[in-house]
Amino acid sequence: MAEITAQLVKELREITGAGMMDCKKALQETAGDIEAGIDWLRTKGLSKAAKKADRVAAEGLIAVALKDDGAGMTGTAIELNAETDFVSRNAIFQDGARKVAEAALTVGDDVQAINAAPLADGQTVSEMITGMIATIGENMMVRRAARFVVPEGAVAAYIHNATAPDLGRIGVLVALASTGPHDRVQDIGRKVAMHIAATQPLALTTEEVDPAAVERERAIFAEQAAASGKPPGVVEKMIEGRIRKFYEEVVLLKQSFVMEPELTVEQYVQRAAKDLGHPVTLTGFVRLALGEGVEKAADDFAGEVAALTGQA
Repeated sequence: MAEITAQLVKELREITGAGMMDCKKALQETAGDIEAGIDWLRTKGLSKAAKKADRVAAEGLIAVALKDDGAGMTGTAIELNAETDFVSRNAIFQDGARKVAEAALTVGDDVQAINAAPLADGQTVSEMITGMIATIGENMMVRRAARFVVPEGAVAAYIHNATAPDLGRIGVLVALASTGPHDRVQDIGRKVAMHIAATQPLALTTEEVDPAAVERERAIFAEQAAASGKPPGVVEKMIEGRIRKFYEEVVLLKQSFVMEPELTVEQYVQRAAKDLGHPVTLTGFVRLALGEGVEKAADDFAGEVAALTGQA
């Protein structure tokens, strides 16, 4: 058997356009024979998948999964992207998104580790996605993931405007430390998760807000206050007041709770814990919105316009 060198892998990758790990596996399966490796990749649909790899994938699904660990829980949220919204209603794609979220429960939030994770049928997540690309005909990828492991307490999940159970365009996880029953702690967390879906907080606590974001707001407020012509002492108080207001808008615990606006989220959790008879502490949250931060290529938009106007 020929030695599977980096140069050999690179050569096969340049010929087929397939991923590096797929090329390495192809060479391992074919004793280092480049021509046989090409055929192996074609048989698996990997060369076909590679041709779609440069297409922008900004649609798809957010999927969540939860696991009871006894005293605690584990929860994950993942984003599986595709090219069009139609794919999110495809049963094969939906099943794939659930499998990715379930794999993340074990391996964590590293996308590379998720792609390499084995599934029950013996495939890796990456191989499953490659198969879906070949079957459905769109570029797909696991874009990101989040996981919470709570040793004692619960993880609550919420999908906004669900496409199917545990699948949708916005997914939220909330981690809560508590000695209370999981179902009741999750009920508290789910209400907070619904709040998060609507309000998009930047951080759990004041200390966790990005200092650069605070300084940016402070600079804006300082310029506005200085323009008022008031004395420096008054200007400083105006700035500090605006910063406090900023924290109330972006810090989860300080936000007005959407279901009971007279309470902050922190006050709601404290009251819920008292009613439960067990302490409850919010320890973390994540909100994933499908496609946020992904820019669609300008030529894709131009192509769509041309198609609509009959100029394609």
